[in-house]
Amino acid sequence: MSVGTIKLLIAGALLLHGLGHVGVFVTLIINRLGYNTGPFTAAKSWLFPSLPAPAAMAVAGVFYIPAAIGFVAAAMSFWGILVPGDLWRQIALVSAVISATGMVLFLGNWPTFNTIAAMAMNVAVIVTQLWTHWPPEAMFGK
Repeated sequence: MSVGTIKLLIAGALLLHGLGHVGVFVTLIINRLGYNTGPFTAAKSWLFPSLPAPAAMAVAGVFYIPAAIGFVAAAMSFWGILVPGDLWRQIALVSAVISATGMVLFLGNWPTFNTIAAMAMNVAVIVTQLWTHWPPEAMFGK
């Protein structure tokens, strides 16, 4: 696989994950307005079950909005558009921790496949950035 393809896949995965968080938050807003959002339910935390819906949505926003912004920024930084260099790694790592924490707090609000895929992305970012430091900078000639 070419370096260009690998870069495109990494940036694309980070961007898609960030946009997924935007989609989840928009879905929560639509659900809160009383519209049917299918298998996506209103924000409800298993840890704080008595939290009123508006407060639960605000708490969800504290996690999903920064995660969305962070993953989009990480993708743009990885591609060299936003912040050149290696800063994308820290942005992606912090975003993955925020995302995973929010997902655990609101577990059960979304379809199982979406939850597993999003958590897999978070775990992949955390593992690759904390332990393996993949992809190596040498791969891109940096």
